[in-house]
Amino acid sequence: MPGLDWQKSTHSAEANSCIYLASAPDGTVKLRESDDPTTIVTTTPAKLRAFILGVKAGEFDHFTDGAAQG
Repeated sequence: MPGLDWQKSTHSAEANSCIYLASAPDGTVKLRESDDPTTIVTTTPAKLRAFILGVKAGEFDHFTDGAAQG
């Protein structure tokens, strides 16, 4: 999307596989991956915050847990 100020986490440093975020004029948050920058996900700041808090709280750990894959 032209005109958006895409930013990546400072924790990504020089990594090539990164998630970029941009604040859109309509108040939504846009996300894209460096591997496929034409695919853009749109969400609200509140939903993104809830997702990040859930990740930090371990709510999605079962998706990467070895027992869940077996």
